[in-house]
Amino acid sequence: MRWLQRARRQDGAALVETAFVLPIMLLVCIGILEFGRAYQSWQVVTNASREGARVAVLPDYTDASVRARVKTYLKNGGLSAAVVDSTATDIQITNTTINVNETGTVTAPATRVQVHYPFEFMVLQPIAQLIVSDSKAGEAFDMVATTIMRNE
Repeated sequence: MRWLQRARRQDGAALVETAFVLPIMLLVCIGILEFGRAYQSWQVVTNASREGARVAVLPDYTDASVRARVKTYLKNGGLSAAVVDSTATDIQITNTTINVNETGTVTAPATRVQVHYPFEFMVLQPIAQLIVSDSKAGEAFDMVATTIMRNE
């Protein structure tokens, strides 16, 4: 009878439950923060491609001025200046044509600006490297934003 009373005691149950739930809760919270940071970075990359396209459609633009505008926007947006200045940030500027109406009979000259930015998760990538033996688990995620604007 005495052993039955000991089996029903709740001493330490909260500690055991916390030990099971706390790592999962921390991972969820960190995931929310990481994906929020990724979304913010993606917005900055998208807006940087738009800013570059705005400069590229002007009559007397140069590729250097477009690249400078995009890099300035990326830096001012809070992205890593070291990554932005390195060759990891790829900015492609190409002249193209776009269809003005649905039938495709009228075309106009346009400029396409594509920005690649390598984004790294600060906590989730090292955890993924521990869990998965694949070498791609630790590589940076390539964020790509493309903007096409009609030339003036």
